[in-house]
Amino acid sequence: MFHHDAEQLKRLSHQALEQAKKLGATAAEIDISESIGQNVQVRQQDVEHIEYQQDKSLDVTVYLGQAKGRASTGDFSEDAIKDAVSAAVNIARYTAQDSCAGLADPALLATEFGDIESFFPWALTTDEAIQIGKRTEKAAMEADQRIINTDGAEVQNDHYQYVYANSNDFCAYQKGSRHSISCSVVAEDVAGMQRDYWYSLARDPRDLALPEEIGSMAAQRTVRRLSGRSIPTGQYPVIFDRTLSGSLISHLVGALSGGALYRQTSFLADSLGKQILAPWVNLTENPHVKKALASTYFDAEGVATHPRTVIESGRVCGYFLSSYSARKLGMTTTGNAGGVHNLFLNHTHASQTELLQAMGTGLLVTELMGQGVNTITGDYSRGAAGFWVENGVISYPVEGITIASRLQDMYAGMVGAANDALPSQTHKIGSIWIDSMTVAGD
Repeated sequence: MFHHDAEQLKRLSHQALEQAKKLGATAAEIDISESIGQNVQVRQQDVEHIEYQQDKSLDVTVYLGQAKGRASTGDFSEDAIKDAVSAAVNIARYTAQDSCAGLADPALLATEFGDIESFFPWALTTDEAIQIGKRTEKAAMEADQRIINTDGAEVQNDHYQYVYANSNDFCAYQKGSRHSISCSVVAEDVAGMQRDYWYSLARDPRDLALPEEIGSMAAQRTVRRLSGRSIPTGQYPVIFDRTLSGSLISHLVGALSGGALYRQTSFLADSLGKQILAPWVNLTENPHVKKALASTYFDAEGVATHPRTVIESGRVCGYFLSSYSARKLGMTTTGNAGGVHNLFLNHTHASQTELLQAMGTGLLVTELMGQGVNTITGDYSRGAAGFWVENGVISYPVEGITIASRLQDMYAGMVGAANDALPSQTHKIGSIWIDSMTVAGD
């Protein structure tokens, strides 16, 4: 499948490190990766698009003291690697010294590498992918007579491998896969048209939902939005559906991330140890979950990852730091160079149905529009659509509204969460209930 095996990638990385040392680099690190995949799109039972993807890249970062240079190449030949290393060294010569720049502390580098079951090759032929796409779309189109058009179905399989190595004698290899099936359709009634979608994503193709299930769910989600209307402007409790609730936690992660913190561009600056969320909220990071989409034993700097509690009883227990941002803050890296690893939010209710019943009357938001989120001030204002809930039961679809608040108030006002996180999501965040938000409607 891949054109290089693990040992070949490791040899190439060591070759680049040796070249950096010859050219005078005091430290260096190498990221070398290869990926291969296929994307097939079907629309109206015809093949709309077929794409084969094959990429490879070698990124080299060198340090002359604490001056940093970086270059990359997609050519793995000896001359191309030498040229890339030389370019990185030349850039470093013209870069100012930065007291926080440099490799991760060698004492923090990963030494144990368990099996996170991240790689499941899917030997899917183009014809097989086309048939899966057709089955998915057919199920959606036949699910309800109000489905009148389709944006098509998409079948994608991706496989990747990479090596990270640095001049502190660290070298680690990992490979992974991500496969998905998705479908989007259009429904119409006397009030107009609506569009919605559904998908399934997994490392292991055996964990994907059946094409017919995905198509049927896409149709159901689309039809239920027909004949939407606005609601009177006011203050209402709001439940963020499980398809959206992760965005609230993403804003939290962004505000607790090193870059925003040391630049003082976060509304949660200096929040360590402070109560910022409702007392029931616990948020954990679990990097070693088997088959999970963000599992790893080492981050982008080779630092070992560990399970940890980020929020405990609503209090901030930790930030998301790389070595650089940690040094800027006078702290230690949290192993989050390159991203966050499998967040889990605890729940107060077994299902969204229970959450709706507990709320009684209010708004269930299933779609957000616009980018009206300011993580410097915490101001939050976005277009939305969803459903009006009365006596714990969905009454009718809602559209043409805006929801607004401050993230500070929303986090403190988290009343509960459902145990309904999607299997396809990187982070396991269920539906979230916020006590009150301003809804601008009629």
